[in-house]
Amino acid sequence: MKNTLYLLLLFLATNTLESQIKHGLRDDLGRHVIPRGFVIITDAGDFKSEDFVRMVRMGANYQVVRLELGRLSNFPGAKLEESYLNQLEELVTLGKKVGIKTVFKMTVYGVDKFSWEEFWLNKKDEHSTYINAWKEVWNRFKNEEFVVGYDVVNEPRKLTMDISYNELTSNYLIPVYQKIIDESHKINPDKKILIQSIFMNKGEGIDNNQYAEITKSVNRENIVFSPHIYQNKEDLVAPVMNRFDKESAMLNAPILIGEWGFPTFATTDTTLVGNLGQYKYRELYIKTAEVFDKMGVGSIKAWFSGNSKMQNFMAGGPSTWAIFSDKNAVGTTERKYITDIIARPYPQIIAGTINSFMFDFATRTLDVHLKTDNSKGASQIFIGANRHYPDGFSILCGEDVVLVYNPLKNVGLELVKGIENTSISNFIWNENYQQLTILKWPENNANLNLKIVPGIYKN
Repeated sequence: MKNTLYLLLLFLATNTLESQIKHGLRDDLGRHVIPRGFVIITDAGDFKSEDFVRMVRMGANYQVVRLELGRLSNFPGAKLEESYLNQLEELVTLGKKVGIKTVFKMTVYGVDKFSWEEFWLNKKDEHSTYINAWKEVWNRFKNEEFVVGYDVVNEPRKLTMDISYNELTSNYLIPVYQKIIDESHKINPDKKILIQSIFMNKGEGIDNNQYAEITKSVNRENIVFSPHIYQNKEDLVAPVMNRFDKESAMLNAPILIGEWGFPTFATTDTTLVGNLGQYKYRELYIKTAEVFDKMGVGSIKAWFSGNSKMQNFMAGGPSTWAIFSDKNAVGTTERKYITDIIARPYPQIIAGTINSFMFDFATRTLDVHLKTDNSKGASQIFIGANRHYPDGFSILCGEDVVLVYNPLKNVGLELVKGIENTSISNFIWNENYQQLTILKWPENNANLNLKIVPGIYKN
């Protein structure tokens, strides 16, 4: 009986997700944006231009740069470092050159014995000290359009406080968010503010989800709900995401998954099958990706780095979130059983509204349903042909317009079927970035089914 009830709930959750795509993330031109990218760790090493090109070729259009409070504040053991601000500026510039936008996320690393309990109680005006650290960043980037938002409190904790998670959220977390948001909007009101929920103490998670539910609205504009999901049970991905969706509706804030992807164990790189094997990871990541795409949410993968160090706090042994297996701090040797799922085709920017999209890994088909709006400019699709279409691909814009890319002919895109006035010049394939740009849809203000399929279409 219990199994039957669980399967019914899972069925309802999964089918609810299909109709809950979010339309809240738009750029300055009003285009529908699906953010994808990576968490960048500022102490992972020196990033170069070619690293950001590799990000783009893996489908990134966003980066989330992890800030260290210890290098931006005057908390105990901390110190504001001008060189650190310069480093942040360099990361923004590197991203900007290849079309990657930046979100900054504050962690409490670098502070001597940071106390969440003392932070919530605010007896020494810790909130002002924290906000002053943010002001260094806000003022530095207030006029930079490629800095789009701030994830203001990363994985806030309860720890030893004798209080429920609901009480901590309502009485402390929400007021802190309101205080931070109000100060941020004084400096850069157009930037998005990303919010998270309380990271629960070890062993207190629900459905393998370590993040407490937010049950009270923040009542502020221009916010984004940015939960993390490190789920290792396939059947729990949809129910957890469904809970996030309900929180998103209550907050009146679209979802951007701030971190995701169960960590990789040291043994996984050499183990194909079994509980920690590569096939299991591939299956888990595909299931998670499918749920994300059904909901239409953006997602940020931790981390764009190499295996310079591993953590050892899980039963499976040493583990890491790094997507590269080599020992270099930045890394170049991909964990393909992870990265090929991350780098799946998707609509990055759409002039119009995305109604649904999905990449089918079995058939290698990207299926996008959208409403076109040429007044908003160009659209951009990440295709990742080097991974998913080495045999070439076809672009089906509805039933009447078809273009093909044949890697053997070296002539770029070819228009093989088109309605009147369809121009090949409106379709641009960027081999270096693995992106398709559509300057103008064949039909304006129309419902369109866009497909990317493997192989060369023949009329």
